[in-house]
Amino acid sequence: MLHSARYRSEAAAFALAREYRSVWRQCLLTLLAIALMFVLATSHASATSEDENYRVADSLAVYLGVLPAAMVRGHPKAHPEASMHDGVPSGAHQYHVVAALFDARSGARIENAAVTATVSGLGNVGRKTIELQPMAIARTVTYGNFLTLLGTDRYDIQLQISIPGREDPFQVGFEYQHTR
Repeated sequence: MLHSARYRSEAAAFALAREYRSVWRQCLLTLLAIALMFVLATSHASATSEDENYRVADSLAVYLGVLPAAMVRGHPKAHPEASMHDGVPSGAHQYHVVAALFDARSGARIENAAVTATVSGLGNVGRKTIELQPMAIARTVTYGNFLTLLGTDRYDIQLQISIPGREDPFQVGFEYQHTR
């Protein structure tokens, strides 16, 4: 009987340690997501010039991020980010493309757009168009989806953005230097 009780206490300790690691991992991933949202949501007014992740087209300010999909892969299955965009793809070379949109004049976030991204390597090799789906995280809306980026290359990312009430869609281009 004493022998059986020792195994139960070891099993309980093991289960608690596993739960602690899971909670720690979830906290870390949540902090990474918050940091990403902070970077993407930083007002364009603080930027004095365009950089590789920020563009202004007419009256639209756009921030773009490309992150390893592994950053979202660790979420528990019940977490909303674990199932976004039909789930996080497995395997190597998977990335999450994220765009945040703002009115360039007022700084107001644009949360009702339709966004697609056309991504191609140098010389338009491997051209692919994906829909960037709306994502509600931390009471803000950004747009994103997963994408395979195989090798070290310079990628052209062209966003096509349609906003209700605006006649013509916006075209915004970015260059992304991908390294493994």
